[in-house]
Amino acid sequence: MKFQMTFLQASFHYKKPQLNIITIILFLITTVQSINPKFEACIPQTCGNGPSIKYPFWIPYQQDSFCGYPQFEITCKNNNPILKTSTYDLLVKNISYSNSSLTATNIDVYDKNCPVPIYNYTLALDQTPFTFNSENSNLSFFYNCTTEPIDYPTYDVECAENATHYSFAVFHKEALEHKNYSLNECEFMVNAPLVLNTSVNFSSLLKMSYIDVLKMGFVLNWTAPDCQHCERSGGRCGFDNYQFICFCKDKSYLKICGDDDDGQSSKKTLIIGVVVSAMFVVLVLIIGIYFYRRKKNIRYAKSYVQSRSLSTDPSSKDLERGSQYFGGSQNLGVQHFTYTELEEATNYFDPTKELGEGGFGTVYFGKLYDGRSVAVKRLYENNYKRVEQFMNEVKLLAGLVHPNLVSLYGCTSRHSRELLLVYEYVSNGTVADHLHGKQTKHGKLSWPIRMNIAVETASALKYLHISDIIHRDIKTNNILLDAHFRVKVADFGLSRLFPYDQTHVSTAPQGTPGYVDPDYHQCYQLTDKSDVYSFGVVMIELISSLPAVDITRHRHEINLANMAINRIQNQALHEIVDPTLSYESDPKVKKMINAIGELAFQCLQSSKELRPCMDDVLETLLDIQSDGKHKSKPEVMDISSLADDVVLLNHDPPPLSPDSNLGSNYTTPNTSG
Repeated sequence: MKFQMTFLQASFHYKKPQLNIITIILFLITTVQSINPKFEACIPQTCGNGPSIKYPFWIPYQQDSFCGYPQFEITCKNNNPILKTSTYDLLVKNISYSNSSLTATNIDVYDKNCPVPIYNYTLALDQTPFTFNSENSNLSFFYNCTTEPIDYPTYDVECAENATHYSFAVFHKEALEHKNYSLNECEFMVNAPLVLNTSVNFSSLLKMSYIDVLKMGFVLNWTAPDCQHCERSGGRCGFDNYQFICFCKDKSYLKICGDDDDGQSSKKTLIIGVVVSAMFVVLVLIIGIYFYRRKKNIRYAKSYVQSRSLSTDPSSKDLERGSQYFGGSQNLGVQHFTYTELEEATNYFDPTKELGEGGFGTVYFGKLYDGRSVAVKRLYENNYKRVEQFMNEVKLLAGLVHPNLVSLYGCTSRHSRELLLVYEYVSNGTVADHLHGKQTKHGKLSWPIRMNIAVETASALKYLHISDIIHRDIKTNNILLDAHFRVKVADFGLSRLFPYDQTHVSTAPQGTPGYVDPDYHQCYQLTDKSDVYSFGVVMIELISSLPAVDITRHRHEINLANMAINRIQNQALHEIVDPTLSYESDPKVKKMINAIGELAFQCLQSSKELRPCMDDVLETLLDIQSDGKHKSKPEVMDISSLADDVVLLNHDPPPLSPDSNLGSNYTTPNTSG
């Protein structure tokens, strides 16, 4: 049906129906036998550079997901194939499908000025189908050692050193220990695997820099059903309906393609294909002539609809018209875009224009006809079954206006082939990028900026809660920064666009690991206090620069919230404070960080009743930021609310942490929300 409609649409551009008939007949003659669309979809692709990508791997937007296994997804970055793991992004240099192996390097080796591995690579492969090849050697990196090894060949890692400690890399660390060098003198050690080229001897390796050595890469093996039998029979492998399958040109098999009965099956298939194609020719001719006669009327109607606004033509049923607005009494000014307009704005959803990916979809950078830079969120397929709900909620979200919320410009229509959301483009990345991501190399965020990020984020969340919207996925990856480091909270209310019972969209509606409210996780009762918990994690990230989840930490401290609660209860908050924040040298900064830690401790309480509401959190943050000079306006007492106040007084106040005396100069309002 897809190519059928393509030809019908193409026929509108000809002036004579005879040309349509000739074109269709020629096309059908060349496609006498029906081709399996899944076979066509899984044709091998490349990222521009590097090896051919095929089963068990697949490239989103170039191939369908059934062409490979979920954990074998390859993304294209600067025309290079990238395999993502939980810790590292690996650049795939070569793939040996016959040996089920690939050669890869850490992308940081090419992107960073100081590309030193800080996590053991084995941790990056946990819960993946990949394992290290036994032929790999280890280049061991030692950091912050008190003495420098003598009489042993090492690679100096100057960029990781400081004035008093040494950092270096060596092959065969066991031999170094035999030289009576104590590895206990070093702060920590990381093993980086390498596959050594047989043509390069050890003396040649020592003349190279450690960066050049790392670029040699390492070999990974994978585990997946073998595809060789399927390919020999002329098929292409895939993973469909939760099982391995062999896609043939004309149909699908579980294992292999091929003829049976000495080729009689192929002959029967050919005959059937000819008959079906002939019937299809007749049908297309009838439809083509019918639509040709109506072509002029259709063209006129289409151009007329495209020139009209919904506010002037509310009876219009076709919403795919471009740069119009939803009408109605509310007149919220939600701009409407055509799919084609956004497709061209994003260079046809070019993977190099990807800004990020989340539970609901992928975000692309785009440039509109009017010159505006935008972020286009391409919602994942099947996430929008309730179209009316989608339209109503878009209107609601567009009515939310706050300086610290990303502005929603509009969306495509309910009749578009995809539902796309268009937001303002925020240029300076996310808070996560600046704290512990790809933009940390540009310098750490200063404490005043971090303090302001906390205040502005809390202000945005308070506004959402007043508007009866729970964010549900507040995290540093959803807090964007503009060129002046002002906060723009993204994805607010996006989960409202989808039914709460959607089981196949598990990440965003239920939160992100490390930020999920434990009370909500256990009882499935979502409240605004769930956002308060997540914001508590964000505050800890701001004072520590540590990610919310890190599998390389001790098993009891993988979750940052657990680590923070433990440190605060043991009066050891200083152990997790980012050393670049002048915590020990600036008393004012120390006082503020202690107060933030105290507030975060209250937000991270496992019971939602013990957490403050967002209004109280914001007031406390403003007091901390102003050194206690911020005063909220006195409220007029409502006698009708006295009964409620009596009930509130019967509740226990929020728990104070063992470090509460450190932030006692700031008053934390009693919880009431």
